[in-house]
Amino acid sequence: MQRLAKRLRDFNELVMFEHSVFSLPFIFIAMIVAAQGWFGFKLLLLGGLAAISARNAAMGFNRYVDRSFDGMNPRTAGRPSVDGRLSGISIAIFTAVNALVFIGVSYLINDLAFYVSIPVLFVLLSYSYFKRFSSMAHIVLGISLGLAPIAGAIAVNATIPLWSLWLSAGVVFWVAGFDLLYSLQDMEFDRTRGLHSIPSRYGSTITLRISLVFHALTIIFWSLFVYEAALGMVAYFAIVFSTLMLGYEHYLVRLDFTKINRAFFTVNGYLGFVFFGCIIVDKVMG
Repeated sequence: MQRLAKRLRDFNELVMFEHSVFSLPFIFIAMIVAAQGWFGFKLLLLGGLAAISARNAAMGFNRYVDRSFDGMNPRTAGRPSVDGRLSGISIAIFTAVNALVFIGVSYLINDLAFYVSIPVLFVLLSYSYFKRFSSMAHIVLGISLGLAPIAGAIAVNATIPLWSLWLSAGVVFWVAGFDLLYSLQDMEFDRTRGLHSIPSRYGSTITLRISLVFHALTIIFWSLFVYEAALGMVAYFAIVFSTLMLGYEHYLVRLDFTKINRAFFTVNGYLGFVFFGCIIVDKVMG
């Protein structure tokens, strides 16, 4: 039993399960808006399982193909995929199982969800290679998580309404913006190893400016989402709160790069859940 528990802890560390807080709130936001309220326990279970298995597949694949680079980077050298706790075969099996679970759950949701599951997986897995030849990997990561709101709308109504595209676009630039800040930690490593990123190509000052622009676009797109979905004042409060949180995130990073992890995990984690809570309250009050 202890061996199994340790194995589970290693896989949890591999995929950083706690980072699911970035995508889960927005798939459920989309489901609530699409259903005009509560969407049922079945979709709650299936939607959550689809989001988690898709993310696990993407993270497992990323850790598998990046093992050599992670082993050379002091920041990532202690990952289970590098230090011997998890073998390449076990990571590959973990990735394949989660990919199959995602496809299977999509099939149980509805036909459109099943049809788009393979293309979605392709996008999620392709991120792992972009840093080898393009600085736009940050955008690809944003797109990967930005698919969550569209998936949520598809799960409920088997359609892609305009408001879900605005919500998705906001998530794309939100994620890309904070990934730029997070990537500042690896700026010098990426340069020495020939990996592509905006920080390694343009430096920290321009990266901070681009991240700020991305987060300004986030607020614009989320405002369009609230307007298009005809939500109420509590939803607009979510926009105000998001603006303040993103501003605080930039304040933290500009003040001290050692606070990047705090900005990345804490600020963005609170942002997603408060946004989710505001949409729930808005629909209840509506």
